[in-house]
Amino acid sequence: MPFIPHTEDDVRDMLSTIGVSELSALFDEIPASLRSGELNRVPAQVGEMDIARVMRGRAARDTQPVCFLGAGAYDHHIPAAVWEITTRGEYYSAYTPYQAEASQGTLQLIYEYQSMICGLTAMDVSNASLYDGASALAEAVLMAVRANRRARSRRILVPRSVHPAYRRVAQTIVANQGIELVEVDYDRSDGHVKPETLAKWDGEPIAAVVVQQPNFFGVFEPVDELADWAHRQGALVIGVVNPVSLAIVTPPGEWGEKGADIACGDGQPLGIPLSSGGPYFGFMACREGVVRQMPGRIVGRTVDLEGREGYTLTLQPREQHIRRSKATSNICTNQGLMVTAATIHMALLGAEGLERVALASHANARRLIERLEAVDGVATAFSGNTFHEAVIRLESPAALVVERLAKKGILGGYDLSNDYPELGSALLVCATEKRTDEEIEAFGGALGGAVRTAKRA
Repeated sequence: MPFIPHTEDDVRDMLSTIGVSELSALFDEIPASLRSGELNRVPAQVGEMDIARVMRGRAARDTQPVCFLGAGAYDHHIPAAVWEITTRGEYYSAYTPYQAEASQGTLQLIYEYQSMICGLTAMDVSNASLYDGASALAEAVLMAVRANRRARSRRILVPRSVHPAYRRVAQTIVANQGIELVEVDYDRSDGHVKPETLAKWDGEPIAAVVVQQPNFFGVFEPVDELADWAHRQGALVIGVVNPVSLAIVTPPGEWGEKGADIACGDGQPLGIPLSSGGPYFGFMACREGVVRQMPGRIVGRTVDLEGREGYTLTLQPREQHIRRSKATSNICTNQGLMVTAATIHMALLGAEGLERVALASHANARRLIERLEAVDGVATAFSGNTFHEAVIRLESPAALVVERLAKKGILGGYDLSNDYPELGSALLVCATEKRTDEEIEAFGGALGGAVRTAKRA
C-alpha cells in the first residue's frame, strides 16, 4: 500500500526497539472475542474498473424517498454552485487559521460568515461555528452560567418543547458541572409554553431561560413574553432558532424589550446536505455584553500600518491560547468546511432568496397539513401557529405507519412516541420548498392507506 511509508525492515526495527516480537502483541489487551478475525470475504486485490462497478451497484440499491421528515435536519434545495465552489482546493484544504498572514482568505470567509449570522439573528457578535446545534445549546448554557454572575445560580429553565436530542446532549455535557436543567412543560392544546407557567419561579435565582423558536413541534413560542419574564427575573435568554425561519420571523435579538442574550442553532438548513446525519455545524451569536464568555474564535477586520485591510483572530478563548482554567473551549475545528458552504449558500441566495425559501416552505407546510387533515384517522395535535413543521395525531401506531410509508418511498415523519408519550400516536411532519403539490397529494393518499392497514395490524 503506497501510502504507508514504513517498509517491513522499518517495522521490524521499531518492534525490536520497543521489545515486541510482532505487531499483534501491541493489541493483546483486546479480548479475542472482540477481534474480527480474518477478513475472508475481502479479495486480495481488485482492479479500479472492477471496484468502481461494484460500488456503483451498491449505490444503486439506495432509493431516493420523498422526504417529509424534519425534526432538526431539513431537505432544502442546495444550488449546484455551493459545493462546486466549496470543494475547490483553496477552500477544501483550508484549515484552522492560526497564522493570520498565511490565512487571509479563510479569515475573510469566516468574517463574512459571522457578519451574515449576526444579520440573521440581529445579534452583535457571532463566533466561527460549533460542532452542531445540540452542542451549541450546551455551550450556550455553560456560557450563560459564566456570564450571569449576578444571578449566582446554576439553574437553567428548559421547556420540553425544545428539541429532545438538544436537551439530552446539554444534560450530558453540563450535568457533571453542577448545572441543573429544570423542565418547563408545554400547553397540550397550543403546543407551546404559556408565559403564566413560569410564575412558579418568580423571584427564584435562575441563570437563564431557553426558548426554541419555532419549537420542536414547529409551533411558534410567545417569545416576547418569555424573554421579558426572564429578564425581569435577572436571567439571561438563550434562543434556539432555525436560520431559514429568521428570514421571515422576528430574530432573537429583537425578542421583547431587550432581545435574547445568546442565540444558537444548527446551520444544516444553510446549504448542508442531509448526508446520513452529518457533518453539520452549530452557530452561536450573542450581544456584546457577554462576548467575553463566548466559546470558540471570533475573526475581526482591521487595517495594517499602511492602511491596508486585513483580517485577524480577535478573540481566541481556547485552551491552545490561554490558561485552561480560563478557556471557554468547544468542538469546532472540523466544521470550517461546513461554514464555507453555508457562507457561499447565503451569499448566492441573499436576503431575498432566503425569504423566498422560508415563505415557500411555510406555504407548502400549510398545504401539507390541509391535505393530511382530510385523511380519515388523522388530526393536527396543536392549535398554535407553525412555520414548516406540525404534529399530527393518528388512530394507528405511528411506528407502523412510518414503516408502511417507507415501503412506498416516502419518509413520512418523525415518530414522537418515545420522546412525548403523552401525545399518543403522533408524527412530526415537515415540508420544505422542495415539496411539490404532486408529492403532497401522493403523501396524503399513501398516509390514508398506511393508517388503515396499520389499524388492522
